[in-house]
Amino acid sequence: MKRIKQLSILVFAIAIAFSSCNKPKTEAKVAVEIPTVRVLPVSEREVEQNYELTATVQPQIKNSIAPSAPGRIRDILVEIGQNVTKGQKLVQMDVANLSNMETQIENVKRTYKRTQELFGVGGASQQELDNAKLQLDLAQTNLRNMSENTFLLSPITGIVTARNYDNGDMYSGQMPVLTVMQINPVKLVVNVSESYYSQIKLGMPIDIKFDVFEGQKFQGKVSLIYPTINEQTRTFPIEIKLSNNNNKVRPGMFARVTLEFGKAKRVVVPDQSVVKQSGSGARFVYVYNNGKVVYKQVEIGRRLENEFEIISGLTTGDLVVVAGQSKLVDGGEAKLAK
Repeated sequence: MKRIKQLSILVFAIAIAFSSCNKPKTEAKVAVEIPTVRVLPVSEREVEQNYELTATVQPQIKNSIAPSAPGRIRDILVEIGQNVTKGQKLVQMDVANLSNMETQIENVKRTYKRTQELFGVGGASQQELDNAKLQLDLAQTNLRNMSENTFLLSPITGIVTARNYDNGDMYSGQMPVLTVMQINPVKLVVNVSESYYSQIKLGMPIDIKFDVFEGQKFQGKVSLIYPTINEQTRTFPIEIKLSNNNNKVRPGMFARVTLEFGKAKRVVVPDQSVVKQSGSGARFVYVYNNGKVVYKQVEIGRRLENEFEIISGLTTGDLVVVAGQSKLVDGGEAKLAK
């Protein structure tokens, strides 16, 4: 019985060993698929160097019309939208203080005249005459100031753009009574990249378009170049003066400004070759070379319909990938589509 049991175990072990030797292999080596791409060679060509910016129209001069001290507003003589000339009376404040001042100065004048007469006959000293003259000068200065703050005149020729009080209101000093703007000419202030600093010149003509005047082009001139560069934005402001004889352009309008710097030879690539890095403004392209691709960062310039101007990062003859980028990795293999 014991021998039969041992024989059975031996037969079972042999069967297991035989089964193991004939078991098929389940692990198979997975073949790596090489991405297929389509490429195009890049080349240089002349590209117009136009730099486009946006701006808001500003008045050439903006004046706030207000007295130097609080007081009662008796009469506002102009309305919003009214054209005014330099020196025109705009607002009349309470005249009571001015009347008192005029009465006082008459007394000061009489005192000075009497002192002059006494000095002529030896009845007053030079110091007394000088003091009387000083008092008269101070009174006349105060009278001029009082007059300027009673009858508010326009310092410029322009247009009334704001009115913050009504007749009879008490001027509090928080807001001007009126705002007057000179809108012929107007100006636009734009921030230009520091790379163009040496190319911007005073008097340089500038093309300007307004969305509100579709299809029309205006031309201004560079009137001021700021002398410093903003170290954070790497830009510098310029002012552009625009003649506005018919007052067609108004402060606050949205404008598109084009700076023209001639032509330059630039590498140009199809727009589908440029990849924007997620989470940043950086742009990249894949460059193919002998079965491999390299991920290169590029600086793009203007968009030219379905192409991009490349400022830096590529050279003539580079083969850029225009299709199949989604499966590529930097330094990985790729094969050309047939």
